[in-house]
Amino acid sequence: MTRRALLTGITGQDGAYLAQLLLSKGYEVCGVIRRSSHRGVEDHRLRWLGVADKVRLIDGDLADLSSLLRIVQEVEPQEIYNLAAQSFVASSWRQPILTANITAVGVANMLEATRIAAPQARFYQASSSEMFGLIQEPMQSEKTPFYPRSPYAVAKLYGHWITVNYRESFGLHASSGILFNHESPLRGVEFVTRKVSDAVARIKLGKAKELRLGNIDAKRDWGHARDYVRAMWMMLQQETPDDYVVATGRTTTVRDMCRIAFAHAGLDMEAHVVIDPAFYRPAEVDILLGDASKARAALGWEPQTGLEEMIREMVDADIERLSRAPES
Repeated sequence: MTRRALLTGITGQDGAYLAQLLLSKGYEVCGVIRRSSHRGVEDHRLRWLGVADKVRLIDGDLADLSSLLRIVQEVEPQEIYNLAAQSFVASSWRQPILTANITAVGVANMLEATRIAAPQARFYQASSSEMFGLIQEPMQSEKTPFYPRSPYAVAKLYGHWITVNYRESFGLHASSGILFNHESPLRGVEFVTRKVSDAVARIKLGKAKELRLGNIDAKRDWGHARDYVRAMWMMLQQETPDDYVVATGRTTTVRDMCRIAFAHAGLDMEAHVVIDPAFYRPAEVDILLGDASKARAALGWEPQTGLEEMIREMVDADIERLSRAPES
């Protein structure tokens, strides 16, 4: 029997890569999308990967439990991946209530729809390394205490613990992936890695002269989204649900990530990067470094794409995009 998966957030970076992975494994893939005026262009990531015409998109919203119940009843999925969220940390300070309603309570809505309409389905929740925030240990594992430092991180922490609660209270096969930063050419341009690769491409093509950034000494554990969605799928293939950190175990400053990107394009970073206090966070997360030992041992998961390769891929993709784009 063909397995059927339901994805929220299917038009995002992770959703698109996960849809591609599941299709390659013979799944039927359905995705929940919000109704918007961008209909017709919101699937650009799926089109970039060549899978837009292979997935079924259904209108729904994490804030609307009735829509989620209807969708789960209609699709009858064996696996549910909850990837949707208000996912930009900076926006969570400007939209804290929206972030709480979608990134936190939206998880409870999705779990409740699963419990009522598909209790045998296996459920994946996209948790985040931002939950560690003000780090309590040099390397963060599943046992590291959380100390969230943004409305986004607080909301993600609710989503994480409500998933644990539904697993323990109702016997759902519900797992959370505590994913550290993961990037790709499909990353939104508001996120720092893609902001850098896009700016490098623009400077290389003579379309821009500078890149304005905030704290470039913040350190992150960056991996490729393609590798991380594979870990999501592997979690739901386990007999027993559990929570797993997914990370590379290597931390790099934003400054060094910029150097890699500018050097790949043959440019001098120092001549173009401008530090702008407007981009500093109200409460900074200075360093994140993940310990994925459990995922390696239990799932057999390993990252396959290194940071340098990933950044070069992103810069090349943005140069290609901008070279093809009509002049505005």
